[in-house]
Amino acid sequence: MDEVDKKVISQLQLNGRTTFEELGKLIGYTSMGAKKRFDKLIEEDKVKISAALNTASLKLCPAVVMLEMENSEAMMKLLERFKECPRVINIFTTLGGYNIIAIIVAEDQETLESISIEKCSLRSGGGIRRSEFYPVGNINYEPFLAVRAYLTRKGKETTPCNVDCRPCTRYLSKKCCGCPATRYYKGTL
Repeated sequence: MDEVDKKVISQLQLNGRTTFEELGKLIGYTSMGAKKRFDKLIEEDKVKISAALNTASLKLCPAVVMLEMENSEAMMKLLERFKECPRVINIFTTLGGYNIIAIIVAEDQETLESISIEKCSLRSGGGIRRSEFYPVGNINYEPFLAVRAYLTRKGKETTPCNVDCRPCTRYLSKKCCGCPATRYYKGTL
């Protein structure tokens, strides 16, 4: 990336609706030149266009989950199990004591508690040595998170992690709204 690319990216981070004409003026190009520059960034997979959600405005409850996995096989199973989970915003594999760190989101505190302890929890699979679960108090600097809303409202019979919410005591007692990917989901995502 050169300085022009950095200016384009910085402006789009500030305002994703900036026109190519405005971008062109900023970088000293025509609107067509700015568009070509932007298209090149997309083609080279350096940027993507997406919508992020303001979790505070939507009253969503994010949390950070840290896991120490026993081995790489257990890690790969966990990554595959939660690949299509609409509650998982991102999973990072890391070096060090905890080798998986995830950012997750829930609709309310009770659902957050459910997904921290029940069978659908990242912490519930095999091969986990230890885990930590931290509900997020405040998100500073950038309140928007890339919640994977496109994975919700799928009307599936089975959850992506293959856990049936319907017999869960927390779901039955309305302390959890179920999985957003299923037809029996009772939440707001």
